[in-house]
Amino acid sequence: MDYKNAGVDIEAGYKSVELMKKHVQETMRSEVLTNIGGFSGAFSMEKFKDMEKPTLVSGTDGVGTKLKLAFVMDKHDTIGIDCVAMCVNDIACAGGEPLFFLDYIACGKNFPEKIATIVSGVAEGCKQSNAALIGGETAEMPGFYPVDEYDLAGFAVGVVDEKDLITGKEVKEGDVLIGIASSGIHSNGYSLVRKVFDITKEGLSKYYDELGCTLGEALLTPTKIYVKALRSIKEGGVKIKACSHITGGGFYENIPRMLPEGMRAVVKKDSYEVPAIFKLMAKTGNIEEEMMYNTYNMGIGMMIAVDKNDVDKTLEQLKAVGETAYVVGEIQAGEKGVTLC
Repeated sequence: MDYKNAGVDIEAGYKSVELMKKHVQETMRSEVLTNIGGFSGAFSMEKFKDMEKPTLVSGTDGVGTKLKLAFVMDKHDTIGIDCVAMCVNDIACAGGEPLFFLDYIACGKNFPEKIATIVSGVAEGCKQSNAALIGGETAEMPGFYPVDEYDLAGFAVGVVDEKDLITGKEVKEGDVLIGIASSGIHSNGYSLVRKVFDITKEGLSKYYDELGCTLGEALLTPTKIYVKALRSIKEGGVKIKACSHITGGGFYENIPRMLPEGMRAVVKKDSYEVPAIFKLMAKTGNIEEEMMYNTYNMGIGMMIAVDKNDVDKTLEQLKAVGETAYVVGEIQAGEKGVTLC
């Protein structure tokens, strides 16, 4: 008896590392001091010592049951973008600049080419957010996961000068809410998605005119990364007073998290067009509107609050970096929370 007969192929692990190296290398930043394959990743903070009060911000998350769709479709090259997005968007939401990322893949059986494909998506997400992929772990766990399934999670660290932290403390009545468009469902609410739609190869291959693609393509669309968008607003001289990454819990849970006591967000539902995938889901699953807004981003992946005098400049900055954004509401005095009207 040996480890391989017990279900763990060490040689496959070595091959996975070799295959993923080229993807990892594409994410490198000058501050990275170590190479892939070491016991830890080292990242120099020398560049940031000129900040008044350099502050580290971090985020960790996974992809959730969206992975089930990747398994059915046997498509693994974009799910890594989702993993990075869920972490770095939270960092950007606090005003931070992502620095580096680490991933964790647990699988029933290590298929080196599949693992490398997953990591290629992680690397793409890192490139989109200018974060270095400085390490990770692939754990082969036979008997714990089915041989053709895996889980994926990640951890990111960023930096921000303390004075530039986005805290929501300065939000006041009359500030304007700007919503930045999502790419679709992103990475939340897929347990409900899987109850509504036929999650089989045949069901996911069905083409819908209103989607302009197959159901599987729409549902597996990667989560949008907002690092560049939020950076562009800051570089344009606009102060983001508050910011909310619209993830699980939708509008009702996430928007209040960016508000101070005594301030209420009022969002106009007709201020933008809700993407077709959400309309199809609500219709197919007979889901009430309130539940949709309480579960999904409904087409707005990032919500920010700015001074009313900065609205035009903010929209211009977002347009310049290719983002679609809408004025969706305002801040009013009242009980902390959100009103959709």
